[in-house]
Amino acid sequence: MQIYLVGGAVRDALMVRELGLPAPAQADRDWVVVGATPEAMVAEGYEPVGRDFPVFLHPQTREEHALARTERKTAPGYHGFAFHAAPDVTLEQDLARRDLTINAMAVAAEDAGHPESAPLIDPWGGLADLRARTLRHVTEAFAEDPVRILRLARFRARWPGFGIAPETEALMRAMVERGEVDHLVPERVWQELSRGLMEARPGRMVETLRDCGALARLLPPSVRAQVDALPPSLPGETDAQALFTDAPLSVRWAWLVAGLDGAAQQALGAHWRVPNALQELAQIAQRERADWPAPEALDAAEALRRLQRCDALRKPARCRELLRVIDGEALSEADGGAAVRRSTRRLERALQSLLAFDSAGAVRQAQADGAQGEQISERLHTARLQHLLHCDIWND
Repeated sequence: MQIYLVGGAVRDALMVRELGLPAPAQADRDWVVVGATPEAMVAEGYEPVGRDFPVFLHPQTREEHALARTERKTAPGYHGFAFHAAPDVTLEQDLARRDLTINAMAVAAEDAGHPESAPLIDPWGGLADLRARTLRHVTEAFAEDPVRILRLARFRARWPGFGIAPETEALMRAMVERGEVDHLVPERVWQELSRGLMEARPGRMVETLRDCGALARLLPPSVRAQVDALPPSLPGETDAQALFTDAPLSVRWAWLVAGLDGAAQQALGAHWRVPNALQELAQIAQRERADWPAPEALDAAEALRRLQRCDALRKPARCRELLRVIDGEALSEADGGAAVRRSTRRLERALQSLLAFDSAGAVRQAQADGAQGEQISERLHTARLQHLLHCDIWND
């Protein structure tokens, strides 16, 4: 029985050494076991957990260890595979089924603590491609799994300096033309795209999918005519502004679909099973941005009206995300969004002030004065407005 560290952990260690890229904050380690049977693994204390092929949890670390295997395409899509795991499957055969050469490198388990300096097992030229910043498929088997197109696009978003080997680009286009991408289920598409949106350059992912023809095929038919409205970069992405670098997924999704009309936004969100909270933020942002006020028009009454329309007092975190979306979309304006940012800052300060206001006390006072039903709501509105009128937030 021989155990090897494979895949991303080896790749990332070499990226630090060769390219000076930062190490990931937390990286999973993948292990391959050669020359073993399921019975031998259990006898060593490993716990079997795999359904489709033999995977085991290490008795101490609980890390997954998979028996070396080969795979064979049996049906269209990414579920149609037959796996073969046996003691005679070699490490090189196991590495051959991987997607990209930079993910098809390994080191022996005893060297796993320092993979960047360990003897490297690299039968497919992954190190050379890593040094050349090239994403290249290992074998033609890449074409058997359409998820690999999504993964490659996500890797381009993570490492924007990497290019795609011409033969891999051609293979991706051929996969799209054969209809392989059409077999991807929406949940898996969103899983990969949502991860790609959180990478350093999400626009690279969009660009990659558009160039190979996959992007239009991943959209519902009613949205395909607007495929070019999905932007080649998100606001602040290309110059790594702070506005972008710590933006959550909800804000990035709203930026991605900002150019779509409302019906297309809804259709795309429903098609990809995008969480409702993300869809709602994008829709609210589109509505509010359509008539966004100039700073001089944003007085206390207008601020209160907008905050109430956005349900900001019940959902302040969503309101703050909304303001970030609007700030980002305004970057393309002639003044770089300066006027819009003045308005969003006013709203942000108004929200903070209202959250500190004793609304419950205002309600109790209204009730003590004999107000009932709608009268209480009116009194509360008036109290909040008077509070805002006396705040020093309108003369920035």
